[in-house]
Amino acid sequence: MKLTPSPNTARSALPPAPLAMPLVLALAALLGSAAAQAQPFSIVINPGDQAEQSRYSVYSDWKAGLEQGLRRERGLGLQISQSSDATADLSATRARLNDLVVGPAHVVGSAIRSGYLPLATVEKPVQAVLVASQSSPINSLAEAAGKRLGLPQQDSVVTYLLRGEVNAANSTLKKHFSTLVESRYQDALLVCLQIRRCDVVAVERSVFERWQAGGEPLKAVMQSKAVPGLSVAIKPGVLPSVEGLRTTLSAATGNSPLASLKLQPVAAEAFEYVSTLGYFTPRALPGATVVDAAAVAKLLQGGALLFDTRAESEYKAGHVAGAKLLPYGEKSAKEADFKAEDDKFELAKLPADKAQPLVFACNGAECWKSFKASHAALKAGHSKVFWFRGGFPEWRAAGYKIETTP
Repeated sequence: MKLTPSPNTARSALPPAPLAMPLVLALAALLGSAAAQAQPFSIVINPGDQAEQSRYSVYSDWKAGLEQGLRRERGLGLQISQSSDATADLSATRARLNDLVVGPAHVVGSAIRSGYLPLATVEKPVQAVLVASQSSPINSLAEAAGKRLGLPQQDSVVTYLLRGEVNAANSTLKKHFSTLVESRYQDALLVCLQIRRCDVVAVERSVFERWQAGGEPLKAVMQSKAVPGLSVAIKPGVLPSVEGLRTTLSAATGNSPLASLKLQPVAAEAFEYVSTLGYFTPRALPGATVVDAAAVAKLLQGGALLFDTRAESEYKAGHVAGAKLLPYGEKSAKEADFKAEDDKFELAKLPADKAQPLVFACNGAECWKSFKASHAALKAGHSKVFWFRGGFPEWRAAGYKIETTP
């Protein structure tokens, strides 16, 4: 609609009458609402550790089912993407980049800790089991010490659970096993056992049971607690009818694409166990000072520089006011004795003055990027390094100023 001023208004040099201000504010609110509605509803679906064909099938079922379940939200544009990178998904949940997340228990558990609401989960839970050949003398996790372990990639739910159990035993995967053999697909780990390159392998219980049903002479020597299977969680405030969507998902029957998944409602409590096992960073870093949000605010006022080591997309979505983007390219394991040479970090972008106070932050206690960046800065000779372990989530929760970048 085009607003044309009247001749008298056009000739007037006076400011708008006070009564006109509510109309201006109403128009601004209307335009803001329209802009918000123009933003697509972002959905990421990670089908978990499956073969490519199965991954695509599971993704397609979830995609079609969610599209069907969200039809009643008129005018809602959907942006649905498939992910095979749980590392990126974990980071994105902490930055709240997506409106709705479908993924394994550790990804959805991370989303719930960041404020998302659980909606539904598949009927069958997941357990990580440590598997050996039937003739192996290994019968427990303790007896597997010093042996060769085959496992999925480091952010697989299986690896997540196994790592947590080993950590609970006051050790690490690297210390407990002599060799780690990673595989993208769990089924490839059976070959690792058969050719005797692995003494034990970690897989989902359903995979182990399928191998046994196929006649493989195998035994489980350890198992984790059960956690929810593929689940879905939503960011609060993005839909007016969250309960309606939960009902639609868990009541899917007949020809619904989600019917085969046998979804059921799930509460946040179901993710408590997996939430205690994450890749939490150490509580201290020799040579660096661990600081909280209040201390960071004072440091910034005093001239310290804060470097945000997350991905650019996370930084743009929201960051500590005044923070500089300096991504840490992480490929090394999330462990205190990580291999820094596997990673990429542009130390040249740090100040030449080694006495300049530097603060490093990322996505909280589960994010290792700021820990590793702080370690790199110390190794390069910087003497005033501050590690903001709580990172952006703590800053946001404390109510300090946040900036976004287009």
